[in-house]
Amino acid sequence: MLIKCPACSVETDEFLKSCPACGFSVASIDGFDAWAPELARSGSGDFFDPEKFKDLAALEDANFWFQARNELLLWALQHYFGKPERYAEIGCGTGYVLRAVEQALPDAAIVGTELFVEGLKYAAQRCKRAKLVQLDARKIPWRNSFDVVGVFDVLEHIEDDKGVLEQIYESLVSEGGLLITVPQHQWLWSSVDEAACHVRRYSASELENKVKAAGFEILRSSSFVSLLLPMMVAARLVQRKPASDAAAELRINKQLNWLFRKIMSVEFSLIWHGVNFPLGGSRLLIARKRSR
Repeated sequence: MLIKCPACSVETDEFLKSCPACGFSVASIDGFDAWAPELARSGSGDFFDPEKFKDLAALEDANFWFQARNELLLWALQHYFGKPERYAEIGCGTGYVLRAVEQALPDAAIVGTELFVEGLKYAAQRCKRAKLVQLDARKIPWRNSFDVVGVFDVLEHIEDDKGVLEQIYESLVSEGGLLITVPQHQWLWSSVDEAACHVRRYSASELENKVKAAGFEILRSSSFVSLLLPMMVAARLVQRKPASDAAAELRINKQLNWLFRKIMSVEFSLIWHGVNFPLGGSRLLIARKRSR
């Protein structure tokens, strides 16, 4: 496997635990390989607050948004890329999506990366087979290694999103696939985004242009959380005080949770039949690596 050293940028297939050129070595933190150990426990405004992983892990399994997004992502992965043999998720967080991919692709080699070790601890409880690695998405070490890479609600946390997309491009095999989700519409910006340590919400054109500039061909681009958009707008209009955490607007009662899940099932049925929504709280983008 070809590795690009994050310290000296030399590319080599002789990299085991250390770089033969500069001597950089992969650390171990709490049992995880750590390619960027200096960032493994940072946070509280830098990209994300790792203390929030506990709240997310407790919320995800029963929340309509996470359930529905997984349904959409698994459909997109298999519809556009079949059954890839090598899959990686950049910024896997607590492993909620990664666990579902493991189950959907029982024969695939799967890698999950996360900047914060705290997130990997939760991912390790959920995932049975995935190789879990701490690293900085701006310095992905693997070259020409994966058939598909997923990056779900991660790019909005990173100033240098262009650099991350370029790194993902290099990590993919020829004509490898890319799956992205991001929050959409800057006019939806609220204190929830600030609590989540977002640096932006995307427009469709901004995301698509950055993906193309990194060397990808776009296969599909659509909004989702579209039928619920009026309720998102209303929630922001009536919000009276800053949100204290990223999951604030996802804590809803069981009846609303059930209703929103049903609404998103209707929406996804339309997406699966070819409808691309122009507006929505989030955007799904599916792309393929072009040869340069």
